[in-house]
Amino acid sequence: MAKRAYSPREILKMTYKPIPWDGEWERCFGQPDMYDTWFISGPSAGGKSSFVMQLAKKLCEYGVVLYCSYEEKVSMSFKERIERFHMEEEQGRFRVCIDSDLENLKKMLKQRKGPKFIIVDSFQYSHWEYAQVEALVNEFPRKSFIFISQEAKSQPLGKPAVRLKYMAGVKVRVVGYEAVCQGRFIGEAGATFRVWEDGLIQISNSF
Repeated sequence: MAKRAYSPREILKMTYKPIPWDGEWERCFGQPDMYDTWFISGPSAGGKSSFVMQLAKKLCEYGVVLYCSYEEKVSMSFKERIERFHMEEEQGRFRVCIDSDLENLKKMLKQRKGPKFIIVDSFQYSHWEYAQVEALVNEFPRKSFIFISQEAKSQPLGKPAVRLKYMAGVKVRVVGYEAVCQGRFIGEAGATFRVWEDGLIQISNSF
């Protein structure tokens, strides 16, 4: 049975495992806990999918990544990003599934060499309820769940997505090919992660 309250000394004795990245990743996103929940949102055609693939590649350095491609499946555009970011280099550390059945996903997560990082793209296309997501995260505390969300009028699409954003420890918004951390772990103040330099140039030239 869980304790009702923790003392300050008990809290100070707790240990966490931050992601040991550095450079641009640490500058923009700090060093979040390895098992924290992420929420990534942004408008269509703003660089969100490219950012997520770059994040997946980086996380492969720390464990197996499962990319749940519920929205795009394994379409031509998805294949192009696999090629652009050389994901073939992560053979054995990067896997893709398109079946959004929650029970099947749990079976994969329970495997001895199951994934450490699970990217759900997108939350809306998973058709999961918020309560199911909350239960999933609680059932697998030694996993990191990264939820991708569609937007409507600059806000997460649907009330369950809004609730999920509040639950996540790491919140990232991708707009105009730049990713900005809005969560509890923030690196350098005002730092932005440049998703795609050519896209930024195209945007600047359009003004």
